[in-house]
Amino acid sequence: MDIAIIGAGITGLTAAYDLTRAGHRVTVYEARPYAGGLASGFHDERWEWPLERFYHHWFASDREAISLIRELGVADRLFFPRPTTSIYHRGRIYPFDSPMRVLRFTPLPIQDRLRVGVVTLYLRLLRRWEPLEAVTAEEWTRRAVGPRAYEILWKPLLISKFGPEEYRHVNMAWFWARLHKRTPRLGYFVGGFQGFIDVLVERVTAQGGRILLNAPVRRIRRSAGRPAGGDTEHPINWTVEYAGGWGTHEAVIATCPPGVLADLAPDLPADYGARLRALKSLGAATLVLALRHPLTRGHYWINLPKGDEFPFMGLVEHTNYISPDHYGGDHIVYCGDYLPPDHPIFGMDKEALLEHYWPGLLRIQPDIRPDWVRAVWMFAEPYAQPVPTLYHSRNILPLETPLPGLWMANMSQVYPWDRGTNYAVELGRRVAGMIVKREM
Repeated sequence: MDIAIIGAGITGLTAAYDLTRAGHRVTVYEARPYAGGLASGFHDERWEWPLERFYHHWFASDREAISLIRELGVADRLFFPRPTTSIYHRGRIYPFDSPMRVLRFTPLPIQDRLRVGVVTLYLRLLRRWEPLEAVTAEEWTRRAVGPRAYEILWKPLLISKFGPEEYRHVNMAWFWARLHKRTPRLGYFVGGFQGFIDVLVERVTAQGGRILLNAPVRRIRRSAGRPAGGDTEHPINWTVEYAGGWGTHEAVIATCPPGVLADLAPDLPADYGARLRALKSLGAATLVLALRHPLTRGHYWINLPKGDEFPFMGLVEHTNYISPDHYGGDHIVYCGDYLPPDHPIFGMDKEALLEHYWPGLLRIQPDIRPDWVRAVWMFAEPYAQPVPTLYHSRNILPLETPLPGLWMANMSQVYPWDRGTNYAVELGRRVAGMIVKREM
């Protein structure tokens, strides 16, 4: 078959790898000048390795990604440090990534700490998530760990992730997934996630696939006819119009956001398009700092109580996880946040955002001064975090759309899991497998 894939993120590249390996002709259309999507990296002239635009790691339980890396023959480039994950509470940073560290969390009475530990263990061992869709994360966790622990530990996490309005509607299945797969060791790739992406790109092209960068798709239309060159075995079902030209294909896999697919494919039924647009999501913004000095004493990931104290929800000191030797001695810090796509932050430049975030950085490190900052970057994406409400599985659309030959594979379909490259790999392999099976 001749198959188009819209989007050269991890889902699109994984599907392209499997399909070209199976002998299909694949063209990947990517709007950006680089492959990798949200996992892609950028490079500074001082650095040995590129750095992700949005902080990334794998868990040791991320079987799909690890399996693909082994299959590609580059498992020797995968390694698993054990960084410190922490939470901020009333002026102090507390490591909070092991049972013993939970028991040492003195802001909570010992009975509450024990209760949190038991509930966390229960959720990690629980296999059936479906009943948890019927209750909000707020209601379930407040009842399970008690009001004090909920207010200090899990309410700030929910508000920071989804905002002061949406957090009350997020279902408990999503929260279960957040805890169920976590591991203390976190995986990284030699050369960063961009190194993994480059291996995928090389393998796809070696297997005959084409990856067109700077090729934003404008329209996907149904068509009829036969392929050029005299091949009459398969009909042409789709025309993909993109900046710079057009292509004809027998099938299309769209890995773009659901609402974007509704705009690109006018032949989709109106009710189906309405369901695509009804799926709620948040955007993501990161401010990345290259500092001359470390910001914290060994903390990799710090969950912050976004609000009056902090204008962002998470602080990630990447070089407390991966050595600064790979970044020319820079100490790399991310300030990350999830926001509605129309939030004013998306209209800021990096200098304005740094000024906006500076008070939060001062709370973490009172000694920081402007001359600590060697360089700063800002990255933003309007579609980064689906919002899963009660009975959200009913909103999830199948991979095959109502139009034969048009498939959809995006992060809205990895539910109940949170978005991440492991589930992007699984999704890409699943849609490719369905197409191969259908062809057989």
